[in-house]
Amino acid sequence: MDRFAVIVIGSSMGGVEALQQIASGLRCDLPAAVLIVQHVGRIPSPLPELLARSGPLPAIHAAQAERIRPGWIYVAPPDHHLIVAGGCTRLTRGPRENWARPAIDPLFRSAARAYGRSVIGVILTGRLNDGSAGLRAVRAAGGFAVVQDPADAFCPDMPWNALRYAGADYRVPLARIPELLGELADELAGTTQTTPSDQRRRAQP
Repeated sequence: MDRFAVIVIGSSMGGVEALQQIASGLRCDLPAAVLIVQHVGRIPSPLPELLARSGPLPAIHAAQAERIRPGWIYVAPPDHHLIVAGGCTRLTRGPRENWARPAIDPLFRSAARAYGRSVIGVILTGRLNDGSAGLRAVRAAGGFAVVQDPADAFCPDMPWNALRYAGADYRVPLARIPELLGELADELAGTTQTTPSDQRRRAQP
């Protein structure tokens, strides 16, 4: 596959269940790589195994200098920021951001720099405001911004803050997100004639 989208997802409180629901709805032929930051701190996390069991795509903890491939889910490992550069995943133990490591903003910023208009940023349930600045960077680079409807979120803080400070192209309930990601990824990869971006709108808080 020559062209593919890069989907970056950030979640915190209530995120494991939300991520499992998204994974269960993704297509096996999704023309996108999926990179995820779930706030886990230093605690060992079985999240890749849970996501792999939930849906058709393989999921792993991201490793240093691993080539990013479509059809795979890469999860930030505990106590490491996940960023992307040169078509590969990179792990760092830099300072915490928004009191978190892994944090969402470093991944989103690096994806915006590396992939520009091919990025789809997604903010899900969680406390506080990690991901807002990163989502703004995704939008500034021409990528899509998708925010879970706060009324639908286990914890609405992160979605509300993302809408308030970054805005969004799509504000949707969790159940709609997998289908929307497939549509946007198809458009970015050039595998469909549909153009969701023609209907792109700024979602209001």
